[in-house]
Amino acid sequence: MAIVQRRPKRKATGGIYRKARAKRKFELGDSPIHTKLGERKAKTTRTIGGNSKLKLLKSEFANVSDSKTKKIKKVKITGVLENPANKNYVRRNILTKGTIIETELGNARITSRPGQEGSINAVLI
Repeated sequence: MAIVQRRPKRKATGGIYRKARAKRKFELGDSPIHTKLGERKAKTTRTIGGNSKLKLLKSEFANVSDSKTKKIKKVKITGVLENPANKNYVRRNILTKGTIIETELGNARITSRPGQEGSINAVLI
């Protein structure tokens, strides 16, 4: 069954919206991309208007910004410490926005959406 991004079946009052038509291609969604720790692997998908989106499947490097020195460095990710999206993501080494990672420079928080943007940007804590 297709994943669809459209209004819900039920109203706020609990009543049911009656279907006016079938699912349309522009309403289709996609399953989440769980970016993992490992050697870089990405895939390109076509989006609306013929544009493309780079989805990051695996990565071992992050662009880490240091607020004190105002410099950005590409550093290796050594581990996943905490993930506010799901506590089980830490065990599975899944990287999402808000994840706290351990890097060569120290602990950092991911500020980008790797499954949507195709890169991992982070800020030192």
